[in-house]
This record gives sequence, structure tokens and C-alpha cells, in this order.
Amino acid sequence: MSVQPSRPFSSRRALAALVVACAFVSGVAHATDATRGIEQALTTALQDKRGITLYVAGQTISGAVTRIEPGLWVELRNQQFGRMIVRLDRIDGIAAP
Repeated sequence: MSVQPSRPFSSRRALAALVVACAFVSGVAHATDATRGIEQALTTALQDKRGITLYVAGQTISGAVTRIEPGLWVELRNQQFGRMIVRLDRIDGIAAP
């Protein structure tokens, strides 16, 4: 009498792989939504000519948005610095009034 490997193990592995793939894709989608939200907030600040605060690597950078290169960087200015350029992928958060 020979023992056949049961099929539930292979279907469990397939299900686990599907769950991991869905979680990965969902994480990427949330990252894109966050980046899109940051760009929208920056665009609004540029149009309304309002100051914002960026949170970058534990530091805060306050200023007025003067220019945006979509998907790449934002240019700010404040009283201390005439021109600051921050890469969009480095921004952790934004505070806008």
C-alpha cells in the first residue's frame, strides 16, 4: 500500500502565495495613493499661495511652494533660504493650514 501526497497542501501553498501577492500589490497601491495625495496637497498650496510644512526624515521644512516637477521634486522658499528643493519620494508627510 503506497501513500499518496494529499492535495490540500499544494492548494494551501497556492493560496498562501496568492495572499502574499495581493498584500504586496495592495502595499504598492497605498504608496502610490500617498504620493498622489502629497502632490495634490503641494499643488493646492502652490495655487492658494499658502505656506506648508514638510516632514522629511524626522525633520520639518516650512516654506511656500514655488514650483513642482510632478513625480520628482518640489521647490520651496522661506525667509531663511531663497530656494530649497525636496525630492517627493523623501517626503514623509505634509501639514497645510
